Amino acid sequence: MSRELWSVKEFGGFELFVDWRIKETPFVNRKARIIFPDGSYKKDEAGGIVTVTAPNTDSGVFLRGQHKSQVNIWCWPVGSGEVWGYRTDPKFSAEVHAGATPKVKADRPVGEWNTFHIVMKGDRLTVTLNDKLVIDHAQLPGVPAKGPLALQLHPERHDGEWGVSLVQFRNIWIKELTAPK
Repeated sequence: MSRELWSVKEFGGFELFVDWRIKETPFVNRKARIIFPDGSYKKDEAGGIVTVTAPNTDSGVFLRGQHKSQVNIWCWPVGSGEVWGYRTDPKFSAEVHAGATPKVKADRPVGEWNTFHIVMKGDRLTVTLNDKLVIDHAQLPGVPAKGPLALQLHPERHDGEWGVSLVQFRNIWIKELTAPK
């Protein structure tokens, strides 16, 4: 179950600034995975994926009308900015997986405000979080040429009950980028 706040307008190339914060994290995720910069998971000697306990929150910004190109907001060790739909899709190359993986964890602590600066040109995505480059000109093969943007509210299930990821947004600024003539 997921709810989003969608833009009415569709965007092709754009620059987006949005402040966000994870207000609180009522639940924990006991299976948060450790993700390496190439997009792969840390594994133990037996080949099992290593997990850690982390606050459980999942939100993000959908780009061009699809969940696949979502810029994540969460508390996993890799940090926010990851593009799950491209990092985990087996049909894409190692280069695409690595490009969709944050190069640095730039999130501020839960309760503090963060700022995304997201630039989308063609099928290339750049994400800066709190003035640190986390996604650098990543290729998103097959991303639609144009589509609406959305802010995600992603409820979490805990002991059979649905809670919410308590994420707040403010100061949303979008500038359309025109193609060079």
